[in-house]
Amino acid sequence: MLSRLRSDIQCILDRDPAARSRWEVVTCYPGLHAIWLHQPAHWCWTHGLRWAGRFISHVSRWLTGIEIHPGAQIGRQVFIDHGMGVVIGETAVVGDGCTIYHGVTLGGTSLYKGAKRHPTLGRDVVVAAGAKVLGGFEVGDGAKIGSNAVVIKPVPAGATAVGIPARIIPSKQGQSADVTDAQDSGERGAAAAKFSAYGVAPQQEDPLMQAMRGLIDSASTQEHQIALLWRAIEKLSAGQQVGDCVPQDAATREQFEAGRLNDIIGK
Repeated sequence: MLSRLRSDIQCILDRDPAARSRWEVVTCYPGLHAIWLHQPAHWCWTHGLRWAGRFISHVSRWLTGIEIHPGAQIGRQVFIDHGMGVVIGETAVVGDGCTIYHGVTLGGTSLYKGAKRHPTLGRDVVVAAGAKVLGGFEVGDGAKIGSNAVVIKPVPAGATAVGIPARIIPSKQGQSADVTDAQDSGERGAAAAKFSAYGVAPQQEDPLMQAMRGLIDSASTQEHQIALLWRAIEKLSAGQQVGDCVPQDAATREQFEAGRLNDIIGK
């Protein structure tokens, strides 16, 4: 029990640059208080003391602004940063090392009792401020949910989901899509240098932007090919035929990759 308490405190010191001391973390972090209060609430819930579990959860919500249903399963070293407005549903599962910011909802889309209605977060998932993850699907290990995203389908491990409804940016070479090169990590260590708050992917563009750029490039190429064709026609009409009148760089086969662009959009 004491080792878990220490690890919960240490994970905040590792991930939050505003945390200055263990005493500050213990006394001033409502996300930590919510996690600690959830443990007796969950014990009561799993041992048939349903009302007691709900009452402890209700008191925790009143004290911290974070609502965690006593039936939810919360792993080790879970960090709820700021925390106000976080809602975690009954059948939700939050894996070890996850980070959840304020305004997040791990909600359900089904009204059937006993069904798996809420999402399962794998290890080291980051759910950014205002994001809504709705449904009984799985978010893979190391995935990131961008701010205000609305996720209604599974997210692969290491991917980043952004937008409404959320679109998937795949991971690069098995790494998380928002992992950046390690810089000066100071006292936090190399692992902390790879942590990117709020699920931001600075090296990745939005999938729709990638598709738009592809369409722009294609349109530009078509304009160039049309100009080359007009030049060839002009030579033919003037009777100035010197060998093959079609330029070497004229496109003779279709190059527009509609399937790839549709895959990027996620259609």
